[in-house]
Amino acid sequence: MTSTAFDDRRLDDDRDLKAHVCAYNMAFAELGLRFRWDTQTLASLASIDGEAARIVTYIETHHPHLLTAYSAEFLSEAILTKKYALRPEALEACAAIAAETKRPSVLQVRTREMRASPCFNDDFSGDFGLPMLSGA
Repeated sequence: MTSTAFDDRRLDDDRDLKAHVCAYNMAFAELGLRFRWDTQTLASLASIDGEAARIVTYIETHHPHLLTAYSAEFLSEAILTKKYALRPEALEACAAIAAETKRPSVLQVRTREMRASPCFNDDFSGDFGLPMLSGA
């Protein structure tokens, strides 16, 4: 088994990490956001100190168009309120989790491929409207 395959398997077997990923994904869905995280995505953010800072970094990197209508603080607070209702404890910054994977997440690979496409336009978000923040 290759080192990368071993690292991916260890991440996928981490129940605590999976529980946090599930709580985040449920929070995103409840708010009408089209985000979907996997263990690789959360692991890539795990070295950032603080859950709110991780969410802000993710939004600034992958969904900056949302920041034209909502503040980063509002979005992170809305997401964390929903997430904490499902999983109250915070996932602490953990360089060990982030270091377990050297491979970019599926989302990072897709973003790079999309940006490398000759049809990519920075002004077009690929989204035809802002998501509804129901229940926020």
